[in-house]
Amino acid sequence: MNSRIMMASRGYDMTPTMYSPDGRIYQVEYAIETVKRGTLAIGVKGKNGVIIAVEEKPRALQVSEITQKIFQVDEHIGVAAAGYIPDARVQVDDARYFSQSNKLTYDEAVEIETVAKHLADQSHQFTQYSGVRPFGVALIIAGVDRKGSTIYVTDPSGTYVSYSAMAIGSGSDEVNDFLEKNYSSEMSVDDCAALAIAAINLKSEEKSGVKHIKMAKVSDETKLLEMISNSDLEKFDQAAKGKFVK
Repeated sequence: MNSRIMMASRGYDMTPTMYSPDGRIYQVEYAIETVKRGTLAIGVKGKNGVIIAVEEKPRALQVSEITQKIFQVDEHIGVAAAGYIPDARVQVDDARYFSQSNKLTYDEAVEIETVAKHLADQSHQFTQYSGVRPFGVALIIAGVDRKGSTIYVTDPSGTYVSYSAMAIGSGSDEVNDFLEKNYSSEMSVDDCAALAIAAINLKSEEKSGVKHIKMAKVSDETKLLEMISNSDLEKFDQAAKGKFVK
């Protein structure tokens, strides 16, 4: 950010309730920049389910089996996060309460879009009041409901958009180009898993292997969120090699 922009933003970035003269809300833009600095998270929708995957770099003595960036909201809904992960935990807790309240009220599983809209509304509220800051995290909300396989992405501004495949976090622009070249709506969940691994390794420092990847799926058959084992990830990694155009 050059000095001219810094001078322009001075005084207008103290609160999310104030627009700059050129119509910008700087605190929201700062929050979106936080997302871009987070490690990759990817969602891919196949013909028989959805995949969510994240890049995680555990420390030497960290228990690596426990994922920090994939969350379960309901039996049929998973969330992958990029950005400031403590903010993601707060939003996921809110989504869990909302989902269970919906179940008690309507006696049916909540739809993915309903959860995405609720979380987007909560994010938007944090752009309207002085004394708060926008959430510094974007979420991929994925699952299977009565409408079928669905993926939504929310961001700190309160936007929520449905995608067939989407990456968020550091290097996501290049990864999304890669997904556009290689994605097909006829892909199976296994093919989507292989694509997600290839997409993460495209920008990762690791470049190969799966030790830095965590993944979960929701299939149309079970409608249950399931974590994918390391042994299965290795199989998908082998399937990805030479299959996708980089």
